[in-house]
Amino acid sequence: MTTTIRPLLLGDVHVGNEVPSLSYDVTATTVVLGAFGGRDWRPMHHDHQFAVERNGVRDIFLNTTAQAGFFERFVTDWTGPTGRLGRLGFAMRSPVFPGETMQIRGTVTAVDTDDTGCGWVELDFVLSVDGAPRSTGGARVAVPTTPDDNPWARRGERWKP
Repeated sequence: MTTTIRPLLLGDVHVGNEVPSLSYDVTATTVVLGAFGGRDWRPMHHDHQFAVERNGVRDIFLNTTAQAGFFERFVTDWTGPTGRLGRLGFAMRSPVFPGETMQIRGTVTAVDTDDTGCGWVELDFVLSVDGAPRSTGGARVAVPTTPDDNPWARRGERWKP
């Protein structure tokens, strides 16, 4: 038996809704692969001695593109494959190190439809470790307004992120 999961629709979303959280156990491999995947060769993301002696931190740490990837995953895990990220912004306040479990939580702050009929959801999110915020940000994501709508099919004047 197969189960079909109905995609998230704009009508399902309301201001104040909490987005299901994402928890992830960060390892040295997570940090190194995240940096290298984004072509970030700076040694503080793969060389423990450099990070400690030159940067004054306790270990290597997640870089910007790795965190962006986790934020994108957080949003699209919630929206499903028809959610299309329009904007993403965040500020890193404190490093995330191997051996820590990061948790991303978010809340819907706006729900709207633009003049082309595209449904938009805005949310704020926080990446924390042991309850202490490490990064904060927000996203704007297009979600279908009806079961036959697909934000990924929008082009040109019909796509205004």
